[in-house]
Amino acid sequence: MVAAVEKGERRAADSATPELLRVEGVGKVYSNGTVALENLSFSVRQGEFVSIVGASGCGKSTLLRLIAGLGEATSGAILVEEMPPLKARQSSSEMTYVFQEATLMPWRTVLGNVELPLELRGVARKQRREAAREAIALVGLSGFEHVYPRELSGGMKMRVSLARALAVNPRLLLMDEPFGALDEITRQRLNEELLRIWDEGQRTILFVTHSVFEAVYLSTRVLVMSSGPGRIVADLPIDLGERTADVRVSLPFMQNAARVSEALRLASTMTHDS
Repeated sequence: MVAAVEKGERRAADSATPELLRVEGVGKVYSNGTVALENLSFSVRQGEFVSIVGASGCGKSTLLRLIAGLGEATSGAILVEEMPPLKARQSSSEMTYVFQEATLMPWRTVLGNVELPLELRGVARKQRREAAREAIALVGLSGFEHVYPRELSGGMKMRVSLARALAVNPRLLLMDEPFGALDEITRQRLNEELLRIWDEGQRTILFVTHSVFEAVYLSTRVLVMSSGPGRIVADLPIDLGERTADVRVSLPFMQNAARVSEALRLASTMTHDS
């Protein structure tokens, strides 16, 4: 079990913390011959918040989809709690996925959207309603249960999408640039909400982003991918202590952001044989 921490403080996993995700030598080649991923390896321990950054087209989203069981690797192995991705995704509460877009059902209310995964799993109506309401409250949308997606802002729609993923109480939450299309103020607010949810729920999160600053603010570790074919070329621990409102303008934050930026710069110069 992960030890309790002060709100906003990053938890660094150690060797005694159980391994939740393992990716070993994974490669992905599409039918047209495009090599998206090559010999990619890393692991994530329970309670970590790990962000993946890299240039557009490096395979970040492809990797996340493979981990989610939404595709098959050409080579290598992916294990979530020692299970293949598809089996883990179909199990009771191992893993959920938050897409780049909110992907809400327009004919369902907020409550109806959030309880959908539980409904599909055959959870009784009373139980799933209770779990959905708890998840809605967790993302700060209490009072909007009976509102339809067309009546929500972009940020609120992403909150609903996050609540839907949290409703099943996943052990591993996969997030593919969920805040990329939002304005900066809304994005920062949702970053803070996600940090709070992660701290309170002792969850494990794998987060894809283009933003170095977002990755540094949220993460215990940042993985840097090379340009295609994608490989992990840097694994950088992030230690900022407690995340306060002004941490983004602190010297340690800027130093960590500079480390990640430099790793990205070096990754962009690597050749296929580097």
